[in-house]
Amino acid sequence: MKLTLLGTGTSFGVPQVGCGCAVCRSPDPRDRRCRTSAVIESGGRRLLIDTPPELRLQLLGARIGAVDAVLYTHEHADHINGIDDLRAFSVRADHPLACYGPAETLARLREGFRYIFDDEVRAFEGTSKPQLELRPLEPGVATTIEGIPVLPLAFAHGFLRVFGYRFGPVAYITDVKAIPPALDAALQGLKVLVLNALWWRPHPTHLSIGEAIATAQRIGAEQTYFTHLTHETGHADLAARLPPGIAPGYDGLSIEVDA
Repeated sequence: MKLTLLGTGTSFGVPQVGCGCAVCRSPDPRDRRCRTSAVIESGGRRLLIDTPPELRLQLLGARIGAVDAVLYTHEHADHINGIDDLRAFSVRADHPLACYGPAETLARLREGFRYIFDDEVRAFEGTSKPQLELRPLEPGVATTIEGIPVLPLAFAHGFLRVFGYRFGPVAYITDVKAIPPALDAALQGLKVLVLNALWWRPHPTHLSIGEAIATAQRIGAEQTYFTHLTHETGHADLAARLPPGIAPGYDGLSIEVDA
């Protein structure tokens, strides 16, 4: 099984527009962070997690030319607004691309991208639009998608419900304020955990770095990578301050895991 972090940045991305801070000016390529997304691969099949605004550039950078399904975590713009880039996959397929996630997130996609999901909105002759099929998931109900085991888990993110996903030995959880102890059992025995860690100071809807460290140590994955990072923490400095078994993720990082 392979996990690739396509994007590891916050909703602003790094560098931020108009910012001249040290991290935004950094020559370290690990400090250039697109909006958050990832790909999980197993058995020759690929699941894409979220469609951020830079999706096309992320996929080109990772040399990913095909995905078999999409998993959505929640409806915030930095996680969905690259949805039209899925057209590159659906125009070459003989069936719609399946998109999974929380029911309310899929409803928001249907509402916000009417040109895609309203059958009465037809592409003009000679043009195309993404051909997608929305399939809701239930938290705590394990399923198999394209041969890959998927366990959706629900967390609070401000007013929203956000899904994290476990894929056998790998779990991917972003945009959460806390992992309730009631879900600890569902996250035991992980080899790799990806967890959001916004910055060192508190935030009302995201784990701070300190909170993420404590959460990662409680869950006890063999290796934890932080994502959804901001320009307040450069990669090298953050890596030096984290305890063993925890590291900052970066765009393009690929992790091979024995399933």
